Amino acid sequence: MSTRPEPAPEPAAAFSAPAAPSEPAASSAPAASSAAPAASSAAPAASSAAPAAKPGGEWLHYAVRNPKLLIGSFLVVVLLAIGLIGPVLLDNGNPNEYVGPQAAPPDGTYWMGTTTFGQDVYAQFVHGLRATFLVGVVGGAIAAVIAMLVGFLAGYRGGLVDEVLTMLTNVVLVIPALAVLLIINAYMGVRSVAVQGLFIGLTSWPWAARAIRAQTFSLRTREFVDLARLSGSGTWRIVFREIAPNMSSYLFMMFILLFGGAILIASSLDFIGLGPTEGVSLGLMLQSAQQWSALQLGMWWWFIPPGAGITAIVGALYVANVGLDEVFNPKLRES
Repeated sequence: MSTRPEPAPEPAAAFSAPAAPSEPAASSAPAASSAAPAASSAAPAASSAAPAAKPGGEWLHYAVRNPKLLIGSFLVVVLLAIGLIGPVLLDNGNPNEYVGPQAAPPDGTYWMGTTTFGQDVYAQFVHGLRATFLVGVVGGAIAAVIAMLVGFLAGYRGGLVDEVLTMLTNVVLVIPALAVLLIINAYMGVRSVAVQGLFIGLTSWPWAARAIRAQTFSLRTREFVDLARLSGSGTWRIVFREIAPNMSSYLFMMFILLFGGAILIASSLDFIGLGPTEGVSLGLMLQSAQQWSALQLGMWWWFIPPGAGITAIVGALYVANVGLDEVFNPKLRES
């Protein structure tokens, strides 16, 4: 059995005086006609008072409320500030100089103690932080640039270009990068942090290129790309003005992963004695501590700071990356 819904009350009833029983229609019609223009004039005002939120403002709104992103970014900034400012505040610019008593535990003079040769562990730590960030930036930036060039070109052009670049990517991907780096570093007489980062970047880009290629494939058939193509824009103009801006969040998170990966690879090379021959890094500190039996001698202040520094940098980068993923992806945002 169906029931007929009752009609909604007229909006004029809230504003007009009670009508006489003998003339209900004559009193309600003018009120309804006068209320309609008011409602229509209020609609543009409401729409103009509440403009659509910009994507950047929406991301910022969620970014400042994401604990993973805030904690990870804070740790990275603190460690970066220590690496940049710490060496400047030291009296001695050479972290490998013998400045104090041998194997001294932390005290008021030497905050992180000294090595078995009397080297200041704190001085080595702050210099090592700077070198670790440098190799991460160099290696991550080089890998990101190569990955974007290969991925964008293969994904947008397709055809023979895509086949050639994909084959090149697969060949580099199956090459054991660590073994290649071991051979290169073993035969190089003088190794610097920048050169180490260069070789890491040249061997770390394939997986990122494959991911960018897949994203470009899904964007190249969009209407805005077709319009740019019809307007006569070239390949790289379309890529960097139409496709890349729509992948900016993905590219940024990819760089963070390449950054952390470059630090881990560099630390592995340093630990086995194939790190830079000039200066000091956190991996070289671990290598020296292991070589001179710091663990057996109970010199915890020699190997814990560099190990904790590497763990904190990479861990903070990955935590921040998870937070960025939640910020940029509406499906992952926490309510």
